[in-house]
Amino acid sequence: MKTKFLVIALILCSRLFAGEYHTVALKSQVTHVQPMTGMVLWNEQAANLQATHGASIALEFSYVPPCLLVKGKRDGKIEYDWSYLDDKLSAAASRGHQMVIRFPLCYPSNRNNCIDQIGATYVPAYIRAMKGYKERYTANPGGDGPTWYPDWSHSELQWFVKQFYADLGARYANDPRLAFVEVGFGHWGEYHTYGTPVAFGKNFPSKAYQREFFAHLDKVLGMPWMVSIDAGDATYSDVCSHVGTKDLAFGLFDDTFMHAQHDKSQGDGWNEQCWIWSGMDHWQTGVCGGEVSYYTADDQHNFLNPRGMYGVTWEQAAKKYHMSWVICNNAPEGAYFTPERVTEAGIASGYRFRILSCETDDTDSRVTITNTGVAPIYYDAYVSIDGVRASESLRGLLPGETRTCIIQQAIATSENVTITSDHILPSQQIEYDAE
Repeated sequence: MKTKFLVIALILCSRLFAGEYHTVALKSQVTHVQPMTGMVLWNEQAANLQATHGASIALEFSYVPPCLLVKGKRDGKIEYDWSYLDDKLSAAASRGHQMVIRFPLCYPSNRNNCIDQIGATYVPAYIRAMKGYKERYTANPGGDGPTWYPDWSHSELQWFVKQFYADLGARYANDPRLAFVEVGFGHWGEYHTYGTPVAFGKNFPSKAYQREFFAHLDKVLGMPWMVSIDAGDATYSDVCSHVGTKDLAFGLFDDTFMHAQHDKSQGDGWNEQCWIWSGMDHWQTGVCGGEVSYYTADDQHNFLNPRGMYGVTWEQAAKKYHMSWVICNNAPEGAYFTPERVTEAGIASGYRFRILSCETDDTDSRVTITNTGVAPIYYDAYVSIDGVRASESLRGLLPGETRTCIIQQAIATSENVTITSDHILPSQQIEYDAE
């Protein structure tokens, strides 16, 4: 009996001792652009600048014409050849970069690889050949050049677009090469037909179909997606105001970011108004990004000027709109696109983690972490010790918030504490600050 009580006492003492946490000192610093954030180049330029700038960017961008991926339809199913997209994703990954993709159907002035016609749509050939399908044409809408518009009255096009994104999600939702998807209708998928009057159900999908499409994406895509801030303009859509779609977890992109009158305080302020209409809180659940303005050649050249452009610095604009990334393909032609400045600006985008405390009882560990960035991370990521992950994900940790994570693993040294994610490339690392 005495032996039994002694064993019980030893077990209780052991548990009591194990519950006594002690601090483990960590020392770490964020020194690189974090995965899924920062300055973004198109594939070709990223490849050309890989030697000098490859380490200072984490993302690349490309349009991908759906007509290049779709070979036809048989027995009610779309037939695909995904090699064009896979090749792009693999090439970017080989450079240590993930991708942002957009799949437009309408592209002014472009001569695409599907049909030898300037301004042709990216609608798959099998749909264009169907009875009753009829596209519309405008010679030079808004000065953008010849433009053909998909026939949104045709039921096959409506079905195809929904099924395409469902199939895309089924194939790529867990592929770390693909970070984000931009969606939308109209010119370049940017939610406008400037220069051509919008005709719902003809050259632009009906508002009812748009709502149906958004609800569908929320269920099937399985990865963060975003829509142009122009979707907030009632001229084209009500998805950002309709009770059934306005609170879905989609993000926003702004394709004329930081132009001279972007904000209300700078003049016209149309962009800021569209952000407001679209929902300024969307960044909390949906990634926000975009493209630096091309309104003047100097916009992309100068937006990284540490002193600012039009009275606003990149850091101020990124914080105000909670930008995780921005496309700036013409910026390398300017004086400020140095690896050092690109890295600095990239680190000022998106999330940035700081570990406030780290403790262990030599059995388990607990880590308290905060986000000092301007946006959350939009994929699951975990504080980990020797590969053992916390049960709590860092996804959705807003700037200024803290989260305490419990890891069922003791800490041997500070080097054992990492942040891991299934949605980053093997060559990438999520860093953290600690001191």
